[in-house]
Amino acid sequence: MFLTQEIIRKKRDGGVLSAQEIAFFVGGITDGSVSEGQIAALAMAVYFNDMNLDERVAFTLGMRDSGHVLDWRDLNLPGPILDKHSTGGVGDLVSLTLGPMIAACGGFVPMISGRGLGHTGGTLDKFDSIPGYSTVPDNDLFRKVVREVGVAIIGQTAQLAPADKRVYGIRDVTATVESVAMITASILAKKLSAGLDALVMDVKVGSGAFMPTYEKSLELAESIVAVGNGAGMQTAALLTDMNQPLAPCAGNAIEMRAAIDYLTGKSRPARLHEVTLALCAQMLIVGDLAANEAEARAKLMAALESGQAAERFARMVSALGGPGDLIERADHHLPTAPIVIPVPAVDAGFVSAIDCRALGLVVVGLGGGRRRPSDSIDFAVGLSDLAELGAPIEFGQPIAFVHANTGAEARQAARDVQAAFQISRVAAAPVPLVYRAVR
Repeated sequence: MFLTQEIIRKKRDGGVLSAQEIAFFVGGITDGSVSEGQIAALAMAVYFNDMNLDERVAFTLGMRDSGHVLDWRDLNLPGPILDKHSTGGVGDLVSLTLGPMIAACGGFVPMISGRGLGHTGGTLDKFDSIPGYSTVPDNDLFRKVVREVGVAIIGQTAQLAPADKRVYGIRDVTATVESVAMITASILAKKLSAGLDALVMDVKVGSGAFMPTYEKSLELAESIVAVGNGAGMQTAALLTDMNQPLAPCAGNAIEMRAAIDYLTGKSRPARLHEVTLALCAQMLIVGDLAANEAEARAKLMAALESGQAAERFARMVSALGGPGDLIERADHHLPTAPIVIPVPAVDAGFVSAIDCRALGLVVVGLGGGRRRPSDSIDFAVGLSDLAELGAPIEFGQPIAFVHANTGAEARQAARDVQAAFQISRVAAAPVPLVYRAVR
């Protein structure tokens, strides 16, 4: 029999917790026998004294086992169960296109996504911009759509990793969110509870990234890969750039339109295209659907060019309650803001820096994100046609367009966008899109 306070004391004093001690503590988080104060105390002890790899694996598995763990084996699916997770960013709509692309290549993607956090947009909020689309289907419908379409993008149910939800809420208000051990467990518990064969992690680096430095982003990527593999799930990670928005737009319905344009081939912005292909290729490789990068990319381009990826997206949307003709009539179904104004450049030269986090907060300020968890979202607002780093700019040329509800909100957003862009006389050296892979 363990005592909760003795487990906290051991970690406080720098000791290593056993798998049994961790399982006991997580069990108490789940059944309520461990108090909020005790969870906060352990989180702070872990923040200062960290966890080794064995502790991280045990903590992650405990969180996974705190609720329902999906099992796909009885469906006898003819391909691997795959997913990717991003640490979040601005204009990062990769999930919207990646799931259908992987499904068209023979993978099965039960993607359980989150809502926006802080300045980062949430995949679920983007799907909520589609009228009728259910992000909370019952388990039978979720399984049916994964089996028949190959991809279903939904929200976390109360049954999946409930201990994580409790721990996250406490970490959020006790300044212990930044612990790499805790972040690793939080991300992987949810992904492991989805019953995945393999996971590819997209860890962002730069001014719009969740982690403050390249070194911390690399530390998180290495932790996730080590713990994911230690927990029995094939895991790889890419470090990708978030010094500017990934797509040249931000905002829920605006990004949904961009995803549809990407899948149909109407518009494939270079940065978005490269990161999407890099992540998808890793997924096909770890899922044994391609032998190498070249074969993976050829399969993915065939899925796009043949229209099969767009067709999977359309089938998923209609199977989960959305309109059957969303791809053909996106403008009819997706909300649009009443006011759209250009943001003129205040100088001439080249875009030398972009405060990506500030742009994310502009979208939140317009109503496209939440200040509090209970806030409702305006799906129509946001930014489009964002100028990229290194782009030559004339004085007065638009560096973005603001989509807003009122003239006053649009003008304030335009001033904030201008402040987020630095324009200088010399073009900056390009930064890599994918910094490195962690296997």
